[in-house]
Amino acid sequence: MQRYEYKVIPAPQKGVKAKGVKTTEGRFAASVEQVLNQMGQDGWEYQRAELLPSEERSGLTGSTTNWRNVLVFRRTVAQDAPDVETAPVVAAPTPSETPEGVPLAQPVPGPDAVQAPEPISAEADEPPLTLKPSEKDSEDTK
Repeated sequence: MQRYEYKVIPAPQKGVKAKGVKTTEGRFAASVEQVLNQMGQDGWEYQRAELLPSEERSGLTGSTTNWRNVLVFRRTVAQDAPDVETAPVVAAPTPSETPEGVPLAQPVPGPDAVQAPEPISAEADEPPLTLKPSEKDSEDTK
């Protein structure tokens, strides 16, 4: 599986002067062309242009959202380490591979093996606790 690294740079905002280009659109296209050619020479493949939001501070406590144009490039990364997917998988030992007398798992106790708690008798030695209203509570309700 090929791996890529990505690079995102701001798109040009102004056109540059170029020989034979006289219009604003042509100058802007020439500036984008220069960026694409330079990145291509460095081994980067152009992917796409994106318009993304950027939240920035305005004033002391405010913030505004500005939209930024960026250019996305990618190139392949040399693979020095093996992929995680191609790493060897170690299987669990089968019962024939385990030493004699060593269980693979411990049994879980069933409902018969669990001791139920003693029921609470209705005849308690002490009467149940009751709450007496305090003076503060009686003043709040008045």
